[in-house]
Amino acid sequence: MRVVIQRVKEAQVKVAGEIVGQIAQGMLIFLGVAHNDSKASADYLVKKITELRIFDDAQGKMNLSAREVGGQYLVVPQFTLYGNCDRGRRPSFDAAALPAQGEELYNYFVAQLKAAKASVETGQFRATMEVSLVNDGPVTFIIDSK
Repeated sequence: MRVVIQRVKEAQVKVAGEIVGQIAQGMLIFLGVAHNDSKASADYLVKKITELRIFDDAQGKMNLSAREVGGQYLVVPQFTLYGNCDRGRRPSFDAAALPAQGEELYNYFVAQLKAAKASVETGQFRATMEVSLVNDGPVTFIIDSK
């Protein structure tokens, strides 16, 4: 699994013009699932993300987790994180999970994040989404489960 995390002041995702997920301060998480990922991959990332200290403390140092600042999570599925642009002009998505596996592991990831007592909103799997955000920093990290 691969995530792109952006620290945000607010973020939302719309499907067909309707807001399906919206958060205030927290993390916007774009989640890609590879064909060789498993629940263990999701477990690793959930632990890593919930303990990740990317929010500023009183001294302006990145020293606090989302939980410590009352932050929320917006998780958006994004298979294009496994797009390979090395050859030609059109990306190859051979490394991405098939839709059924991708959706299963996306839902598992979200469930595990919620089980960690996190405030979680989501995008919609296999939908065309409009994502808007107010980036805080900007602060962006890419984390792979491998």
